[in-house]
Amino acid sequence: MTSPPLRERPHQERSQPLEAPAVIRTRFSNALSQMYREEVPQYGTLLELVADINAAAVRRDPSLLAHGPRSTRLDVERHGAIRLGTPYELSTIRRIFAVMGMHPVGYYDLSVAGVPVHSTAFRPVDGDSLSANPFRVFTSLLRLELIRDQVLKELAAEILRKRSIFTARALELTHHAEVVGGLTKAETEEFVGEVLKTFRWHDEATVSRDTYERLRSAHRLIADVVCFKGPHINHLTPRTLDIDTAQAEMPLRGIAPKESIEGPPARTVPILLRQTSFKALEEPVRFALSHAEGTHTARFGEIEQRGLALTHKGRALYDTLLQLARSEQGGDAPRYEDRLAEAFKAFPDTLDALRRERLGFFRYALLRQTALPAGSDFDIDDLVDQGIVSATPITYEDFLPVSAAGIFQSNLGDAEPKTACAEGAQAEFEQALGAPVLDAIALYQAEQDASIAEVIRDINRLAP
Repeated sequence: MTSPPLRERPHQERSQPLEAPAVIRTRFSNALSQMYREEVPQYGTLLELVADINAAAVRRDPSLLAHGPRSTRLDVERHGAIRLGTPYELSTIRRIFAVMGMHPVGYYDLSVAGVPVHSTAFRPVDGDSLSANPFRVFTSLLRLELIRDQVLKELAAEILRKRSIFTARALELTHHAEVVGGLTKAETEEFVGEVLKTFRWHDEATVSRDTYERLRSAHRLIADVVCFKGPHINHLTPRTLDIDTAQAEMPLRGIAPKESIEGPPARTVPILLRQTSFKALEEPVRFALSHAEGTHTARFGEIEQRGLALTHKGRALYDTLLQLARSEQGGDAPRYEDRLAEAFKAFPDTLDALRRERLGFFRYALLRQTALPAGSDFDIDDLVDQGIVSATPITYEDFLPVSAAGIFQSNLGDAEPKTACAEGAQAEFEQALGAPVLDAIALYQAEQDASIAEVIRDINRLAP
């Protein structure tokens, strides 16, 4: 039975309390995880593997939860990824995610690696929302201008113009949430069900096999974006506390991992983001017109390990060392993992050094009530040394463009044809998005600054 338009619903229903965005986000992420587990059984195996590894890691070192994610957050933490085809699809998904308290953070240009998309990450941005559920969706927009073949480019654009990836009800509920400021519990349940349809797998292509093959010959990702009814979610990623053990354990659970872990090397103090994945599945599909059968490769499983968010200074050092490791090639060069480990010996690997050298962001809090002597200078490092103030690492909540491209490429195949590389086009992306993307480092800086300001206020209250 079709639900009535929201404007026709009785007044008493509209007066019901509205769900918090974090609640809507949690319900959606749980429903998406359940759907993906049913569609891709290996994802369920991945969740079990990560749960086992995290439990073992905490048994070995309980302080992992003291400095890292709380167990409640770790249990629900996921990130997903979708690929969209048009500015309308991107701007609409922004509105849908806003209902869930998720906002676009960062601009990622993957064309530098020959992948014809640019991206942002929709996620919560404040500390309380991140603690409740840090669900993220890495969202990419196809860059049709990077298709060299003009005829093929126009064909792809025409196919995308004809499709509608959102249900009418999802759009109506989104507009209603924007007007009244949220959704009731009943509306949330319907909203989640309707939006979930956009992320569902479709085993029927909307194009003929010939058209599919022509688009695939330009780039497999182009065919994935253009040739189906919607942007099926292509992976969901649980967070682990020990990604090296996860990489070694995957084959023992019947999962074939990619050859190496993306991101920085293993360290005492994890920084930024490390990712690995299992190879993309080859799935049967049927094509339009002839109903011919074939296969399509798009969906895979991924695991991530998150570490300390780095300052501008820290990111500059990271980028320099990463480029050093990647530039040393040739027959006599050590393998990449060894070059990476050697290069990163120059990156401090203790919390104290990372904090003192202003390479990473920390959240400060008063540990014990104390009054500073009159006229004394306020020095956060001294207060930490004296045990008056605590310094907790701020978790990196975002992504790395080189790693994202590496994951994409590993699941597209080594022989994947490359599209033209291009400069980033952030202004064009933001125009399609309908909003500017937020600066991730500015968010971390604001969180650190706010914690220091609170420490100063607390201490000043104790001043004689």
